[in-house]
Amino acid sequence: MSELAEGSMAPDFSMRDAKGNVFRLSDLKGKKNAVVYFYPRDFTPGCTTEAAEFSKDYRKFADAGIEIVGVSPDSEDSHDKFREKMGIPYPLVSDTEKDVAKSYGVFGKKTFMGREFMGVKRTTFLVDKSGKVIKAFEKVKPAGHSKEVLESFG
Repeated sequence: MSELAEGSMAPDFSMRDAKGNVFRLSDLKGKKNAVVYFYPRDFTPGCTTEAAEFSKDYRKFADAGIEIVGVSPDSEDSHDKFREKMGIPYPLVSDTEKDVAKSYGVFGKKTFMGREFMGVKRTTFLVDKSGKVIKAFEKVKPAGHSKEVLESFG
């Protein structure tokens, strides 16, 4: 499955914020732009770097009317621990069945140290207030990514 194309409508999904409130991506429609970033696993080095940078810049995104949403195949319990340890102020989506990743076209064959396996590809989508994907970042490098994303909304 190929990645969701820029100009496509972003597939909807449910999420739970740090306070336990459940809402849908479509609830942001007409109100806020969104950063939907997919990452492989809580507590791994790259994912920790990416989450730390988005958390550090969260106020800048919020002030610009942008919500950040992280999506991984980890459980809600894992997300709760990750949020607490990292001080993550934005929602994390538990996508244990990889349905959200598949709908965005970011679940597929990966290679690590010469080994092929199926997994979530680190990818970020910028979604405007109308629910349309306005930019996709493929093969994301975690260090510096938050700043790159914020500047692209410019």
